[in-house]
Amino acid sequence: MTSFLPGFYLGFSLILAIGAQNAFVLRQGLMRSHVFWVCLTCALSDALLISAGVAGFGALAEAVPWLETVMRWFGAAFLLWYGWRNAVSAWRGGQALDAADARGGSLRATLLVVLALTWLNPHVYLDTLMLLGAVSAQYPDKLAFGAGAVTASFVFFFSLGYGARRLRPLFANPRSWQVLDVLIALTMWAIAVTLIWM
Repeated sequence: MTSFLPGFYLGFSLILAIGAQNAFVLRQGLMRSHVFWVCLTCALSDALLISAGVAGFGALAEAVPWLETVMRWFGAAFLLWYGWRNAVSAWRGGQALDAADARGGSLRATLLVVLALTWLNPHVYLDTLMLLGAVSAQYPDKLAFGAGAVTASFVFFFSLGYGARRLRPLFANPRSWQVLDVLIALTMWAIAVTLIWM
């Protein structure tokens, strides 16, 4: 437990801040659309990245310096486009409320978006491969540290996805959907700008 708990706390703190991925999980949870698969995809992606970081994969980023630049520009372009989609949804208004009562897009399309939000975000590599990988080396049981961070990811994403249902009465109001879409768009654009100016 001396390695597991620090891994859990650090892993949880790294994914707690609202970001593109978390905003998408929240929206899917509010729409009750493919929630299990979205949460599982996010958590498994984190598990793969955390495991690679703990295993020392962070050295690849140092060995292939251009990889970070390519991922950064692809990520920024995707976030700008996705933010635009949410801004348009906010502008149109009522259609966002209709989406809350529908099942949303297809599972395939939804998973492609969540995979893009996860794997095209350079920050996820810094957090999981570099930071968690480096910190894990300071603990006597790196495996337990990594397991703690992976557990935190599963707890967080499933809590966010399924906990969003408690906010559903608030989002019966079309204005709430517009506000959420604006916040998501601004979040996506802010992250994209930070990626461009890194």
